[in-house]
Amino acid sequence: MPTPAPVLQANALSFGHPGQPPGLLFDQLCVRLKPGVTWLCGVEGVGKTTLLQLLAGAALPGSGAVQINGVVLAPHSSAYRQQVAWFDPRDPALDPHTARQIFSTLPERHPGFEPAALQAHIEGLSLAPHLDKALTMLSTGSRRKVLIAAALASQATVTLLDQPFMALDRPSIDYLLGVLADAARHPSRAWVVADYVAPGNVALAGVIELGT
Repeated sequence: MPTPAPVLQANALSFGHPGQPPGLLFDQLCVRLKPGVTWLCGVEGVGKTTLLQLLAGAALPGSGAVQINGVVLAPHSSAYRQQVAWFDPRDPALDPHTARQIFSTLPERHPGFEPAALQAHIEGLSLAPHLDKALTMLSTGSRRKVLIAAALASQATVTLLDQPFMALDRPSIDYLLGVLADAARHPSRAWVVADYVAPGNVALAGVIELGT
C-alpha cells in the first residue's frame, strides 16, 4: 500500500520567545502530518501549544514555511487558515462570547462546516444547557467542550486540539475518544492531539515528540 501524501507540511520551523535565544523551542523543525490522528507530546514547557499556534497560522515571531495540500501560509494566509480548526482554550478574547455565538462564526471561518456535525457534538458533549452562557460562566471542562465541539464541527482539513481531555467528565472523554477513533481512519484529513498521554485506543498516524 503506498504511503499517503502529507496533509500538512512544515519546513524549517524556528521559534524562540522574545528576549531569549532564537530557536529555544524549535530550531529547523520539520513536520509532516499524514491523514488520521497524530499525537504531539513532550514535557511541560517544550512548546506543544506554540507549535499548534504556528501550524494554525498564528502571527508569531518565528520562521519557516507551512502548507496544507499545497496552500502555503504565506502569502495565502486566509485560504490556509480556512483549512485549520484551532480554538485556543486559554484565549481570553473568547471569554465574553457564548457557545452559540462561537458556533455562529463557523460557516464563515470554515467552508466545510456541517450543522449536523455540530449538533451531534453538542449532544455528545452534553452542551445543550450551556449554549447561551458566556465562556466566563462555564467550568473549565465545559469551556473546553465548547471549543472542542467548534473545532470538530468545522470539518477542517487539519484540526488541532490542545489537551482536549483536561477537566472533561468521563462520558465526554469517551465520546471524544470515539470521535478520534473514527478520525484515525479518515483518508484525507488530519488531527493533532497535544497531550502528555496518547489518546487511548486510537490508532495513530504519527507521533511528534518535542524536547528530544
